Formats: sequence, structure tokens, C-alpha cells
Amino acid sequence: MSDNSLLSRLDGIDARFAEVSTLITDPSVIADMRRYVKLTKEYKDLERLTNTTHRYRDLLSAIDEAKEILANESDSDMRAMAKEQLDEATAAVPQVEEEIKLLLIPADPEDGKNAIVEIRGGTGGDEAAIFAGDLFKMYVKYCESKGWSVAVSSVSEGAAGGYKEIVFAVSGEGVYGTMKYESGVHRVQRVPATETQGRVHTSAATVAVLPEAEEFDVEINEGEIKWDTFRSGGAGGQNVNKVESGVRLRYMWRNPNTGVSEEILIECTETRDQPKNKERALSRLRTFIYDKEHQKYLDDIASRRKTMVSTGDRSAKIRTYNYPQGRITDHRINYTVYNLQGFMDGDIQDCIDHLIVAENAEKLKESEI
Repeated sequence: MSDNSLLSRLDGIDARFAEVSTLITDPSVIADMRRYVKLTKEYKDLERLTNTTHRYRDLLSAIDEAKEILANESDSDMRAMAKEQLDEATAAVPQVEEEIKLLLIPADPEDGKNAIVEIRGGTGGDEAAIFAGDLFKMYVKYCESKGWSVAVSSVSEGAAGGYKEIVFAVSGEGVYGTMKYESGVHRVQRVPATETQGRVHTSAATVAVLPEAEEFDVEINEGEIKWDTFRSGGAGGQNVNKVESGVRLRYMWRNPNTGVSEEILIECTETRDQPKNKERALSRLRTFIYDKEHQKYLDDIASRRKTMVSTGDRSAKIRTYNYPQGRITDHRINYTVYNLQGFMDGDIQDCIDHLIVAENAEKLKESEI
């Protein structure tokens, strides 16, 4: 794309940025939470694009200035400085152009949200549950390295350790935009602790990453929610077993995509505080409904993408963890590293970075910018 063609795509960016900057300080906009959140997100996106655009224009001006000096100046020192300026600016232009092209592609509106992550043991019995537990530990360590907070909302422990199912919320900046690449089937190949003859078994666990819904993302008639309380079981002292801190909600919801009504049942027993458990159960309810209502959006992405890097498809086998070889392979981008122990200790950023690069390349190809 020529300079003029790219610059023409940037016309009006400064004006819109100034307009949004004014709008987010307007009391009437602040009072409309849905609109305010949308404009705040647009402000952040436009701020990045505006700053990069200014840098791009400065580089083009530096190139024009250096060329003019070289064409008209006879002083050797001035010419040497102009030549250095021309070389540096010319070398920097392609990278800044790529940044602008990516910023011009509409971002996934979900990327900035927190995430709800569900890990379920799949095929493989006890070993699958143990592997689900290993994945949970991996994500906790990764989230800690990012400065994100993790709050478990639901647990079903495996008979031999690990989890049949564990659900947790991850809070921080841009969580869903990063964690969404983990959705899918994770396969493990190793000798289980229960294996007496040293044979390698293949097991699997499923990871689903959902954008956490805010209160204004979905409409819920809280008056129609039926609440039950019960005593939480398991370890935790006398208080957990004697006080009805566990909560269960039932909610009848009509799916707008299918027109079918269904009862949603959610339990939360994670804390000893009943109000906190209610709050977490409501958050899961909002996220569940939000996920269902946005399934058409996900299906549309899936139908248009040929190489599925991050679609939220929970049935696709995305990664293999091979313990005998110490190998991790991500099948979506043919990414392989022999650093399994480090990976399981939360060092997964390099793999995610490669997935982001692959998806960005895909987006650029589709947009034909």
C-alpha cells in the first residue's frame, strides 16, 4: 500500500479522538454505563492509533526533509546527517506501517474483558482429572506472572487427585484477549502414576475460556431467580459444614437464537461468605447467558476463518503435552518446543505470542489493507 493510500485511511482519526475525549467527560454519557464503557474502549484504541499515526507522519516528514537537504545542500556534514536521518527513518517506516494496519483492523470487542475459565477432565479417567489439575496449576502460575488475579468459583475433585471440573475467574487487563487462545482440547501423553508397567497413556482435558459478562452486557430479571442455600461439604472446618454458605440458583432463560426456554442451574460453594457466593453465582449466570447469546458471533468468525487460531471452539484438539519427549506441540500453528517443565510452570507466553502473530497475519490477509 502506498503512503498516500495508507494516510487516506487515517483521515479523520484525530478529529474522532478529540470528539471521544470530550464525550467521555460528559455527565450524560457517564450516566449511561453501557455507552460510557464502549466509548472508553474506543478512546484507548484511538489513543494508540493516534500516537502511532503521529509517529508515522513524523517519519515521512523526516524522509522528505532529508531528501531535500541531500538534493540542495553541499555541506558535507549536513549531507552526512541527512543521509543518516534518511536511512533511520526509511528503515523504521515498514514496521510502523504494519502497526497501523493492525490497529486499523477492528479489535474483538471482547478482548479487554476478564475471563471465566472452565477446565474439565476428558477421556482418560483418573489421569484426565490429574492432567486437568496440572493445567489449572499452569494457568495460575501464568496469571501470577501477568499480575492477574484468580478466583475459583466451582470445583469437582477427581478420585485420584486433580479435578473432574474446575471453574475460575481471571481478572486483569486484556485477560480474555490473551487467554482465549487456550480454548480447546489439550492432550497429554505420559505414564500415569497408576500405571504399573510403564506404558504411555493418552488422556485429554477440555479448556473453555469465556469473556466475563458485565451487569450491563445481559439483561437478567433478578426477581425471577430462585435461590437455595445449603451447607458446603468437604474440608474447611466447622464453619463450612454447619453454616449454609453454599448457594444454588435456578433461572429460566429463553435463548433468543433458538427460541427455546431452558433452566439454568448454578452452584457456588467456594467461600464461607454466602453473599460472596451469591455474587460469584450471578457472575457465572451472566457469563453463561452472554456466551450463549454471542454464539452466533463466534459461529460467524468460524465460518469466515480458514485457519482457526482463536475461535472458542471447544472440540478442536489444539495442543499435545508429550512427557517422554519433554515436548509441547500446538497443532494450530505447528509450534513445537522442548521445554515441557517450564511450560507447565506457567511459561506459556511465547506460545501465545506466536498464536497472536498468526492471527494478526490472518486478519491482515482478510482485511486486504
